[in-house]
Amino acid sequence: MIEFAPGLLYFPDFYSRLEQEALASLLRDAVKAAPLFTPLMPRTGKPFSVRMTNFGALGWVSDREHGYRYEARHPQTGEEWPAIPDLVLRAWRETSNYPHDPEACLMNFYDVSARMGLHQDRDEAALDAPVVSISLGDSCLFRIGSETRGGKTRSFKLHSGDVVVIGGASRLAFHGVDRIFPATSTLLPNGGRINLTMRRVRAAENLATGG
Repeated sequence: MIEFAPGLLYFPDFYSRLEQEALASLLRDAVKAAPLFTPLMPRTGKPFSVRMTNFGALGWVSDREHGYRYEARHPQTGEEWPAIPDLVLRAWRETSNYPHDPEACLMNFYDVSARMGLHQDRDEAALDAPVVSISLGDSCLFRIGSETRGGKTRSFKLHSGDVVVIGGASRLAFHGVDRIFPATSTLLPNGGRINLTMRRVRAAENLATGG
């Protein structure tokens, strides 16, 4: 484990190649039940460059009318999201140092042209919990800064099987993906990158009182 900044933890090669193959197979099956969709930016309606889906009790979605939020059902099928696979949960349980499992696992698929602009993950009430991120497939250039937009940033490559934890003092740091490096992995037959990010959404006190 490498601590790049307080709360920003990097676990290179967390998943072995065989485990990555098992993950890819599990995700292919899950996507049959919860197909990839293209979210839209609030207000402008501009489509994201990534396609996404979710696993868990809650899923992150975005559209022009209602903006960024968590929902219990797929926006197109109306069905509940599939459960988070145990092999995915392993990363959370072994790296997050948090007493409760995640409620949401967002899956982003990046083709070679996809990007993710600098943003904060702040749609969750449980900001004491970290975000745990898993990379599968082609490598990417990941960039992270501070809680202030426009501040100093640093970049590093993420490879297939790597895990990153964004928590503590880094929990609200702006971060994003600048580019995908094509043909850097043979895990996904048609190339591209999968990113899984697990989050707690509801504050623990709300769960305890049924809120």
